[in-house]
Amino acid sequence: MGFVDSHPSRKNKYAARVGRPAQKKPSRGFRYNPEERLSSYAGRSVEICMTFDIQEILGLLPHRYPFLLIDRVVEFERGKRLVAIKNVTMNEPFFQGHFPDYPIMPGVLVIEAMAQAGAIIMLKEISDPDTKLVVFTGIEKAKFRRPVTPGDQLHIEADVLSLKTRVGRIEGKAFVDGKLACQATLTCQVVPRAREAAPGAGEARTEAAE
Repeated sequence: MGFVDSHPSRKNKYAARVGRPAQKKPSRGFRYNPEERLSSYAGRSVEICMTFDIQEILGLLPHRYPFLLIDRVVEFERGKRLVAIKNVTMNEPFFQGHFPDYPIMPGVLVIEAMAQAGAIIMLKEISDPDTKLVVFTGIEKAKFRRPVTPGDQLHIEADVLSLKTRVGRIEGKAFVDGKLACQATLTCQVVPRAREAAPGAGEARTEAAE
């Protein structure tokens, strides 16, 4: 029967003599290493898992109360995917008339929330988002699976199907408590935020002033 030496320092000395690597001492405590975290996403967008708070969302989207339907972005992969949340409360103005005795979030507004999620993806791809808008050009395969009511939290997923400089196609889904509430395929286009004057319009105004 052989002798087993359990002393760690002796084990390491013996390992060095026989040419095996010595055992490393376990590190004490946990140290956060952001470079190590990002390395796990090698080959993927460096902006995956970014989150945007409401102030950052206001800096990207031109929408304001009562039509801003994104409260927070909890996951973002540039040019590919975005996950956002919308907290639905009884204070939403549309519940006053839709419907007074049975409040339901209008389905078109659920789709609008998905479109705003897609708009953030598209605006992050252009160099001058402050001067641009993202507008609807098409809605396909829209389906409403369950009602959205006060107290629900919409979990909105927007996945890019195709994305060009000015046009994008987005697959949107909205979940409540892990169950699909709404889905649709959205086509959007980037347009100038300021209306362009029609040719000759400036001259006509000048003549009228004279």
